[in-house]
Amino acid sequence: MTIAELGLALAILLLTPGPTNTLMLMAGAERGWRGVVRLIPVEVAAYLAVIAPLALLAQGMAAQLGAVRPVVALLAGGWVLYLAWSMWRSRPQDGAQGTVSARRLAVTTMLNPKGLIMGLVLLPAAGATPAAFGMLVLCIAGVAALWAGIGCGVPGSRREAPLPPLWRRAASVWLAGLAVFIVAGGIAA
Repeated sequence: MTIAELGLALAILLLTPGPTNTLMLMAGAERGWRGVVRLIPVEVAAYLAVIAPLALLAQGMAAQLGAVRPVVALLAGGWVLYLAWSMWRSRPQDGAQGTVSARRLAVTTMLNPKGLIMGLVLLPAAGATPAAFGMLVLCIAGVAALWAGIGCGVPGSRREAPLPPLWRRAASVWLAGLAVFIVAGGIAA
């Protein structure tokens, strides 16, 4: 796989709506661009914390790492379900930063099944080189900025007023659906 092919594969995978993207969208809607731009390095670091070790160990341990997938899926699904529940119950006055914290974003990203795909499949296929890792960082940061920007443009989101409850509830329902999908996919594997 060439670096250009890797970039395309990473972009397609990362653009797919998932828990991390949902949180970036919500953060953009709640905080505006100035507040959400600080979360982009958090997402990059969290993905790298998972992907780098997996990519470097993938060749020798591919068979053993496959057995871990159901456990990761259960952990990720449980965490995303917790996020959905807490987002559903949150109230606008629950904090100036809204429902998305750096900690929640980091944990969600580290448990995101996309990290497994990138670390066990995509980067090893491109040869986990510095250029491949550079493309990974570029794609993660670019897609995070895109989802955050979409959130900044959500109708009804204003930084001086709380995000309407409808948006939090919609994101909560989406996250709950993703939790079920993540767990079902991990168990089926």
